[in-house]
Amino acid sequence: QLQLVESGGGLVQPGGSLRLSCAASEFTLNYYRIGWFRQAPGKEREGVSCINSSGGSTNYADSVKGRFTISRDNAKNTVYLQMNSLKPDDTAIYYCAASFPATITSLIPYEYDYWGQGTQVTVSS
Repeated sequence: QLQLVESGGGLVQPGGSLRLSCAASEFTLNYYRIGWFRQAPGKEREGVSCINSSGGSTNYADSVKGRFTISRDNAKNTVYLQMNSLKPDDTAIYYCAASFPATITSLIPYEYDYWGQGTQVTVSS
């Protein structure tokens, strides 16, 4: 079964940057679309960004457009989420997830089958 591992979370001041990574150890991510989601305490899980298998199509939540960038390096079997101009409202556990169909992007959590354990992002001064 596909297992995903997120890394790169941490504590950052408002206006700072972080880069999250999503990797798989035994399966290639190249065949899957990958989404990044986040969940803050007391809130529902929400879609942040997604990328199709080729990397040619991406999608972003309105709240992160212009600040976050999703990318993938299929040679390294890794998907990245570059987060700039971070705000306290970005504080959450961030998860990556994978599913088919690979060519179509989606920000809907229930459309994803495989999930990582999450990485905490805290934006605070």
